[in-house]
Amino acid sequence: MKKKQGSSQNNKWEDHYARKARKENFPARSVYKLQEIQEKYRLLQKGNRILDLGCSPGSWLQYTATLVGPQGRIVGIDKKKVTLQLPPHVTVHTGDIFSIQSLLEQEEMIHPFDIVLSDMAPDTTGNKFVDAARSLALCEAAFDIARQHLKAGGSFVCKIFQGEDFKRFTDSIQKEFHKSKIYKPKSCRKASKEIYIIGVDKKQEEICPDTASGHP
Repeated sequence: MKKKQGSSQNNKWEDHYARKARKENFPARSVYKLQEIQEKYRLLQKGNRILDLGCSPGSWLQYTATLVGPQGRIVGIDKKKVTLQLPPHVTVHTGDIFSIQSLLEQEEMIHPFDIVLSDMAPDTTGNKFVDAARSLALCEAAFDIARQHLKAGGSFVCKIFQGEDFKRFTDSIQKEFHKSKIYKPKSCRKASKEIYIIGVDKKQEEICPDTASGHP
């Protein structure tokens, strides 16, 4: 009986998507979340330059690499090392997104990006308020990066745990993009509080007329 309980515990996250990912040689089932987003919104195109925040273990890197093709460019960043064999147009940096500028400076041709993806999630505590607050902090960091490194007309995809500041964050996305969507892929676990916020068509930065004309 004890052995059976242990086996059940080890396989508690096993489901259709986990089995499918293993069969299709993806390191994580999360690939199907991005696949659903792509099928619905068609954000990723051939030749795109993509920044993938929280890219480990690499499923999103694998998937986006096939969509953008060798003429595209993908830069992934995660604190955890990615051990996958990836094509030459994918570069992965092991590091913290809060020191991203030094990581991006290592790239010759990187920005502005066409798309910024963030599938980052905090270490969960089981306390939904704490977990939501930690998730929000990561989302705000990802959004700051998108504001700095995403081109006008570009798109932003960000996973967030729903909490009391969820609406405030979605409102901030709406201000920066011409369109914004809230979407929960079917492949998200039913018990999960995660949902994706999608910003489409980043607004052009407004330039002061005096600055544009060269006047102080």
